[in-house]
Amino acid sequence: MKIIIVGCGKVGYTLAEQLSEEGHEIAVIEPRSERIQAAVDALDIIGYVGNGNSYRMQKEAGVEDADLLIAVTGHDEVNLLSCLIAKKAGNCKTIARVRNPEYMDDIDFIREELGLSLSINPEYATARDIERLIQVPSALDVDTFAKGRAYMFRLEIPKGSPWDEMRVMDVAVKYGNHFLICILERGEEVVIPGGNTVLKSGDRISMLAPAETMNALFHTIGIKARLIRNVMIAGGGTIAYYLAQRLLKAKVNITIIDKDLKRCNELSEKLDKAIIIHGDASDSKLLLEEGLERMDAFVSLTNFDEENIMLSLYANQVSNVKLITKVNKIDFQGIVRSIPIGSIISPKYLTAEHIIQFVRDLENSMVNERDSKVEMVYRVADNKAEALEFSVEEESKVTNIPIMNLQLKPGLLLCSILRENKVIIPSGQDCIRAGDKVVVVTKEGHLNRLEDILSGAMR
Repeated sequence: MKIIIVGCGKVGYTLAEQLSEEGHEIAVIEPRSERIQAAVDALDIIGYVGNGNSYRMQKEAGVEDADLLIAVTGHDEVNLLSCLIAKKAGNCKTIARVRNPEYMDDIDFIREELGLSLSINPEYATARDIERLIQVPSALDVDTFAKGRAYMFRLEIPKGSPWDEMRVMDVAVKYGNHFLICILERGEEVVIPGGNTVLKSGDRISMLAPAETMNALFHTIGIKARLIRNVMIAGGGTIAYYLAQRLLKAKVNITIIDKDLKRCNELSEKLDKAIIIHGDASDSKLLLEEGLERMDAFVSLTNFDEENIMLSLYANQVSNVKLITKVNKIDFQGIVRSIPIGSIISPKYLTAEHIIQFVRDLENSMVNERDSKVEMVYRVADNKAEALEFSVEEESKVTNIPIMNLQLKPGLLLCSILRENKVIIPSGQDCIRAGDKVVVVTKEGHLNRLEDILSGAMR
């Protein structure tokens, strides 16, 4: 597909990188020439220096022939106007990043009136993901499938765990078949485990299980359950606001620390049940005075990755809190995996996941292949694998055949089937049926539709 991206900041660059890797023709519009030059030098894209809300610039970038325009600048109004111009000039699909909390109540009206195909709020999506991590505090990462009935959670096997030195098949025999180990990370290695794979303490595993079985499952692994009632947030930006708003509704006590007095006053007015502290979160004395040692969770959400990392390292040193750290820079992703800063959250990757999910379903619909559609796309294991949920619209080459008889691509695992509100962890005898929702994990290439799980011989 031909896709125009307006804005080449963190999100725009990430989208250009991932969508070009998937074979799409990408053009990027950005007023800062240095950003365009960096993107053109590193990626297989075409760059245009200019404003994306200019009809002339969009026309030069080929909007009349484009299939999709994605506007992800730092200004909501620029994004909305860019999408409106693209809709009128080229009649393409449009996606806008809309971040301002004041637009949240009106977003359905805005989307309908401007003809947006999709609106994305990265800060709200990030807050929602952090809330899930707080609800399941024993996990490093949590993704939901099957309308919240199944969870994929990532955890580290602790020392002394009953699972240490056990084969995957033996774990299933001993503890039941109501879960599936989908991904194993050992050092830099990421694998889709087989039945004979031996688990070891220190391994990070991603598992898929029905929501109601999670606590019992953590117990068998040797991970103590914990309940989070007190949360400290460093940084009072938009993510912090959305997160506090959601957690306060769940009766969680919130303390926010921010160095901007004006922002603190705004938060005090909007979040009357939260404790708002005007101060520098990098001041260790202040953190201790405000009760860091008594907290259940500490969330680093300042505007600087380096500060977030250092804050989480300090919190880990002086307390036993659940740590959640916002890290956006790609350069840091490999480094931070080896240090104790807890769960890592990246708003730009979350935004890219939502948009790529839409792009794959759009690509599928354009070639009239509606046997299945992409419902969810998650990048997992530090973006080295993908977990996808497909909605099976009708019968196809993958339906009504025992899974053991399907010739699946290597580096791929069929993880769960949702049928009539019941989560099934599939065995070789189970079949996929029309009407199911199916979760697949893959390391090799992207999947647009469920039939893509088959090797070339069956397709």
